[in-house]
Amino acid sequence: MPVRLWVFLGSIAAAALAFSIPACAEPGDGPLKLADSQLEPVKWAAVDGWAADDHLAAFAAFQASCHTLRNAKRPDDERPIYSALREVCLRATAARPASKEAARRFFEDNFRPVQITRLGEAQGFLTGYYEPIVEGSRFPNPEFHVPLYRRPHDLVAAGYTPGTGAFPNKGALIGRRNENSEIVPYHDRGAIETGALDGQKLEICWLRDPFEALAIQIQGSARVILEDGTPLRLNYDSHNGYPYTSVGRVLIERNLVPREEMSMQRIRDWMAANPDEAPNVRATNRSFVFFRVTGLSNEGEPVGAQGVPLIPGRSIAVDKIHVYGTPFFIDASLPIESAKPTTPFRRLMIAQDTGSAIVGPARADLYWGAGDDAARIAGRIRHSGRFVMLLPRELDMIEAGKHMPLPVAKPNIPEAEVKKEEGKAKQQAGKSEDGTRGKKLRRQVGPVRWRPRS
Repeated sequence: MPVRLWVFLGSIAAAALAFSIPACAEPGDGPLKLADSQLEPVKWAAVDGWAADDHLAAFAAFQASCHTLRNAKRPDDERPIYSALREVCLRATAARPASKEAARRFFEDNFRPVQITRLGEAQGFLTGYYEPIVEGSRFPNPEFHVPLYRRPHDLVAAGYTPGTGAFPNKGALIGRRNENSEIVPYHDRGAIETGALDGQKLEICWLRDPFEALAIQIQGSARVILEDGTPLRLNYDSHNGYPYTSVGRVLIERNLVPREEMSMQRIRDWMAANPDEAPNVRATNRSFVFFRVTGLSNEGEPVGAQGVPLIPGRSIAVDKIHVYGTPFFIDASLPIESAKPTTPFRRLMIAQDTGSAIVGPARADLYWGAGDDAARIAGRIRHSGRFVMLLPRELDMIEAGKHMPLPVAKPNIPEAEVKKEEGKAKQQAGKSEDGTRGKKLRRQVGPVRWRPRS
């Protein structure tokens, strides 16, 4: 296995040799900081599948993100990568690549490839999402009786003032105020499904199946086809403040569904076959999502958290430690053509969305589009993959390395302790027959006790 060049170890001088900063590039305004991350600079030739990708399609997705980045009147993001991406986007405005090769040269000229993982891990983790298309009703009736809600008036977040922007998705205390104006936990899923919000006129529409409502909350958007054929477009607005819990994981842990069979369709089948137990299983995911109406059209894709329409096969949802518009090259084997993870997926994706369950530096939700086919693919994906983040060349990698956290110091190896262990091993080996003496000695010398320096 080749020796890795970890940026957080401070070996950034070698990184500078691998990636020389062009004379025209200016360092960022501050150091690059990505919590709980390790970065390994790589060469373009070492990124499997890079040259074969359709970079022209990736460039179109990147341009969509650039439109938002360029038109931000008063940017409030002070992270260096944000400023650097804006500079790249200014150059992208004038770039009009006419071929895949020209688009690839644009990315290579303006970015450096850096493999990113969570500290101590070798790869990242991928899931898939899609836009459900379901039937619904404006009014409740025996067939359509499961509501989708808009944000309640009493849902608050610490430090958030209504009308000042999007309701916080994560990183803020979310709940409701008690009689002492203290923020306390909001109603959880179990309470809401049993009527905690009844009478507040928060219902947007009603669906047929509780699983459909759960799936829409997991995906974050939906098209609800109403009685007269009107497509009601819904998008994520806020959640009740509880962390997301995977219902699929609960079913596996309770031995209700085998791990190898787990998928969204399998969850749906289990809930349909077990209607009495299903509410209790759903209630283990205390998180609950509220929506807003975004349109009455059946055209186009849902809008992601960056504010641009998502592009199937090119848009990803990432943790908010990343800046929207950042390109990531994903390399994985996924269950796309069948239920087995045998389809190579090597594609440049653009970070354009987020979600409360998307946590970590190498964690992504791949957007597949709308409808049943997209649902089947997205529902099967829970797989590891390689993440190569494209960092703008404006960023000063040497300066970034100076500010990365150092690992815990290697513990001291007391010489006396090692000799003591070796002595024990020799004693035990001496009691053995000559033919097995060497083998037993190796077994005993192995587990040396390490003691930190006092």
